[in-house]
Amino acid sequence: MKIFAFALRPFDELVVLDRLSRELGFEYGWTPDYPTLSNVELAAGADMLNIITNPMTPPLLDAYRRLGIKGIATRSIGYDHVDVAYAHSLGMRVAHAAYPPEGVADYTVMLILMALRKVKLVFRHAAAQDFGLEGKMGRDLASCTVGVVGTGAIGSRVARVLAGFGCSLLAFDPYPRDDLRGLVEYVDLDELLASSDVVTLHAPGLAENHHMIARRELALMREGSVLVNAARGSLVDTAALIDAIESGHLGGAALDTIEHEANLYYRDKSLEALPNRDRAMLEAFPNVIVSPHMAFYTETDVEHMVRSTTEALIAFSRGEDTPFEVR
Repeated sequence: MKIFAFALRPFDELVVLDRLSRELGFEYGWTPDYPTLSNVELAAGADMLNIITNPMTPPLLDAYRRLGIKGIATRSIGYDHVDVAYAHSLGMRVAHAAYPPEGVADYTVMLILMALRKVKLVFRHAAAQDFGLEGKMGRDLASCTVGVVGTGAIGSRVARVLAGFGCSLLAFDPYPRDDLRGLVEYVDLDELLASSDVVTLHAPGLAENHHMIARRELALMREGSVLVNAARGSLVDTAALIDAIESGHLGGAALDTIEHEANLYYRDKSLEALPNRDRAMLEAFPNVIVSPHMAFYTETDVEHMVRSTTEALIAFSRGEDTPFEVR
């Protein structure tokens, strides 16, 4: 069985894939380039594809199916960039990655603290040798009520870490967890938004969650509150968020992911004019942090992303089930 990996980073992922090839016994080819219609032939002779967050459209899927590709795994938890229904219609199986929740959870807490302490503004002024205090007063996390939207593996880990700061915790999830009762108070989404000083999003990027935070929801949030998103960009209506920041209704935002970020991450775009005005506007605000979708990026998580997708593709080649399959 041969795997071909697209957009494989030679400085971290390649080391893991090479080690796994010897450990698990498979051949592989790779490129640092993202898959396009002009480079599909790179995968000739392979049985399976390993990709990351690039769009996998019907034309691309058709091209790979003609090459004999039988399965695709994306080295990300989210898989909305893959047209899964179309892949299934071609008889191709699809998998996604799994990794421990600590990396994203820790990054989320960092974003919360940075937003509450106005770190972006402080550092900007310090770089210009303005060491004054006016306008830079922050808030203690212990004095805040934090609303956690989505209490899956990552959201529940965030709640447990935040509990150590002494803040009050609200949570919303269609499927409340018994092991969090007593730590968080489960409420409906409207109540959470209206009662929280910080709202942190950990819901999956499903179609039914598209723009779950839009104009109505932003208007419900407390004046001066902070929105944090280290989940999926599609959860937030960016235009509505920009309006809420400009109006002064929200006190700030800390975002590791935004809408329309496909084909930006994880590439060097330093010499280009980015075709993403939303990102440019958000970056301009002194009270909005935008990081490049890297909350996952730890040694542990990279290891698990490559390993879980590789194991899924091996299972596909053997006709076996795998817990990483997208059905």
